[in-house]
Amino acid sequence: MMLIMQNRKPNARAAAKDATHERIVAVAARAIRRSGYDGTGVADIMKEAGLTHGAFYAHFTSREAMLAEAAGRACAESAAVVAEVVASVPSEQAFASMLRTYLSREHLEQVEMGCPLAALGSETPRQAPEVRRVTTRHIKEMIDLVARQSPDWGQPGAHERALVTVATMVGTLLLARAVDEPALSDSLCAAALKHLPPA
Repeated sequence: MMLIMQNRKPNARAAAKDATHERIVAVAARAIRRSGYDGTGVADIMKEAGLTHGAFYAHFTSREAMLAEAAGRACAESAAVVAEVVASVPSEQAFASMLRTYLSREHLEQVEMGCPLAALGSETPRQAPEVRRVTTRHIKEMIDLVARQSPDWGQPGAHERALVTVATMVGTLLLARAVDEPALSDSLCAAALKHLPPA
């Protein structure tokens, strides 16, 4: 009985530590999209997570390690939304639905929950290799997801169209968020939707 009780305590402690770690990563994933990598400080993340600054090092070896995990979380959240959109409609409507959702006003306004590529793309080249590796993996996954919507998936043409589509989607979202004129923002999205290559 004593052994069982002793084993439970470390498991409960480990579970609590894991939950705290997840909370920090979730807060950081929102913060990097909201404020950028350079605008996201450890002290601010820990405060928003309801923790002390000193507790950070019980979870991460460095700020870069936290940023890499936060980028991974942001990418996973973004990929899950796209996958959900694709799965929610008949296959012949998936591509158009994915584009409309990505370039929607709602996605445009949800910076801290939206696509991390549009929010962080210009900062990523100056980040640590582990952050860039996470971003590269997400870009490849996005390209693959778009290519899979094409009737000629597996052919070079489908992959090339997917490259153009992803670059246009992310670039359009970035520019539509950057301008201070809602009409221009809407026009950018509408033009991209009109001219993107069909699946």
